[in-house]
Amino acid sequence: MNFWEKLKKPIMVLAPMADVTDVAFRSIIAKYGKPDVLWTEFVSADGLVMAGEEGRRKLLKDLEFGDAERPIVAQFFTSSPEHMKKVATLARELGFDGVDINMGCPDKSIEKQKAGAALIKNPKLAREIIRSAKEGAGDLPVSVKTRLGYNKDELDLWLKEILVEEPALVTIHARTRKEMSKVPARWDRVKRAVEIRDELNSRTLIFGNGDLRDLEDAKRKVEESGADGAMLGRAIFGNPWLFSEHTPTLEEKLLVCVEHTKLFEKLLGEYKSFAVMKKHYKAYVNGFDGAGELRARLMEAQNAKEVEEIINNFLA
Repeated sequence: MNFWEKLKKPIMVLAPMADVTDVAFRSIIAKYGKPDVLWTEFVSADGLVMAGEEGRRKLLKDLEFGDAERPIVAQFFTSSPEHMKKVATLARELGFDGVDINMGCPDKSIEKQKAGAALIKNPKLAREIIRSAKEGAGDLPVSVKTRLGYNKDELDLWLKEILVEEPALVTIHARTRKEMSKVPARWDRVKRAVEIRDELNSRTLIFGNGDLRDLEDAKRKVEESGADGAMLGRAIFGNPWLFSEHTPTLEEKLLVCVEHTKLFEKLLGEYKSFAVMKKHYKAYVNGFDGAGELRARLMEAQNAKEVEEIINNFLA
């Protein structure tokens, strides 16, 4: 039995987001409002296999995690079955609880590598990559995150191709690649994904993703669609308490912003630009008197010490 089968439904998980769900932010989330499962940022399988020592060391930093984050899934992107097999083996060796394959990212640089959402156009290769991941992962469950289709909604054809390979889970971002995030997510199609799964007598879990405002909204959409769970993404910005019942005070929010910044500097300061934190400041510092001025000052900060001083002065 893999860990997915032991979780109580509905299962609520946090989406992998590049330059957002790094080890520092995941540690904060695990402390203040842990979801049922966490994901790493997506990592290039090609880079891990082919990069030089320095490049590989940097990529491995994206695969660091602490025990408080468990269960945690490593997400990879590639169009190479061989590379997928190798990184799935690596994930097992690093102690991850599962492996996820990104088949939904619309970024053009990823698609140029025939990975991400580009795999929707190549079901044969997509299936081969799932098989390779399962070979490498051994007893770890393999899952897929994808979309309704590429230029148009092809869910009935596309999902059936994936389900043949029996992944443990398929997360459906309820838009096509062409739609990006420009139209509302169509949760009625998540419902259809559940129907397709059931028609095939598959044991694969189906999660929905897209336009989930908060935990209550996610639970309602899961119930309406019949999905096994939901993946929340953008709602986590500025709100590490998203998966808890706690509503933070302004002071709590700002102090956690400081804690998050210090952790980022400690764990990732050598590897990532401090500018990565600034998207978080926009979210933490929002919707209260003086927010605009405080946010402007934080945007000019160069390190955690300056951020702490600015916020302490504001709170004083």
